[in-house]
Amino acid sequence: MSRLVKVMLTSLVVLLIVTIVALVVVLNVTNAKNQSDEPSIDDMIEYSYESPEITTDLEDGSFVRVQFQIVTDGKDAKDEISKRDFQLKNILIKELATMTEEDFKSGLPELEDNLKEKINELMTEGTVVDVYTIDKILQ
Repeated sequence: MSRLVKVMLTSLVVLLIVTIVALVVVLNVTNAKNQSDEPSIDDMIEYSYESPEITTDLEDGSFVRVQFQIVTDGKDAKDEISKRDFQLKNILIKELATMTEEDFKSGLPELEDNLKEKINELMTEGTVVDVYTIDKILQ
């Protein structure tokens, strides 16, 4: 083989090895960031608050009973949300009073998002990470 072919092959192998190493490093760093961003299920349970069951009427006259699991980002936030229980109930009643039966059936994710936003506006110690509907009855 000529010297030029050997240099090209060596360069190609080195370039391939560098590319593989870079790919492995990037994938591991990205994976580590994704894992650290997501709280574990144990953290979610430890820092979550179960709202009281609320029964109220909707705009069209039908009644709803609903309960939420509110996941916070820490112990301080969980303690604060439990103290703000009356404000949580107030937000829920106001939100539900503008909904019809159809809105409630199809708009539960939007209700959860609105609840999360409005509670976060009140919070001073930490934030609400997520809101889950754990019980709902529509009459």
